[in-house]
Amino acid sequence: MRADDVRSNEPIRYGAYLCLNVPAGALEAVAGAAVPALAERLELRNEFEPGNGDPPRSIAYLRRIGATPGTPGDMADDGLLRAGAVVHVAAEAPEPVAEFRAGLARLLGPEIDLQTLSGVVRPTLYTGNLMHNLAYAHRVLQQPGTAMPNAFLLPTKKSAEWWAKDWMERHTYFLPRYDEAGRKVSDGHALAAAGGVDSLMRRTYKNSTEPAPAGEYDFINYFECADAGVPVFHEVCGSLRDVARNPEWKFVREGPAWHGRRVASWAELFLAD
Repeated sequence: MRADDVRSNEPIRYGAYLCLNVPAGALEAVAGAAVPALAERLELRNEFEPGNGDPPRSIAYLRRIGATPGTPGDMADDGLLRAGAVVHVAAEAPEPVAEFRAGLARLLGPEIDLQTLSGVVRPTLYTGNLMHNLAYAHRVLQQPGTAMPNAFLLPTKKSAEWWAKDWMERHTYFLPRYDEAGRKVSDGHALAAAGGVDSLMRRTYKNSTEPAPAGEYDFINYFECADAGVPVFHEVCGSLRDVARNPEWKFVREGPAWHGRRVASWAELFLAD
């Protein structure tokens, strides 16, 4: 007899980042749209005051600070690069996310640019007990927006060469590598990113298809931090991009890096302080 104990890889959460580019002349009208009523009807809890852990359904409002494109050869994405505001919505099932996106599009009308970056949360693939204790056991949880006001979106796509590798070979890129004398040759993803564990709240949505279709991202990576954590975010990104430390990044194409500030309400996205 054999065990029948295959672990599920089905999504356990669904989310989307709705990227908005609103013309200056339309800011006041858009600020008055009935988006708060839509969020309330869908029982979306405001992440600005997150509570204890992830609520079943949530919404967040992110106001632009700035954005930088990827390097030549990375993913061009004018919708994210030029977005003046981003709204995050998440739920335990896909329907509330889709309903909010459709409702927002109706409220804003076709003249407002709206791009959706969506994905799912799945059970971790490569994380055993020791890796969990290193990367997740003492991770930063979501804090109120006043305590951790900075938000970063950095979507990525892996190359076809990456996806052609066997899953066991892909796994090795997340770990440090050593030569025969026991000397460390490279850090791998886990150690290159370890400097952010105690100061960066992080969330990743995966594309519902693996690998993602052409023109779509494989991973929508999101981070929150206090003002003091902004240099840490950039240091971690630099470590990950260093292919001598983290050979995995040879297979990564980045979208724009978008930096926003968490605000408490829909109207605050568009009205002057």
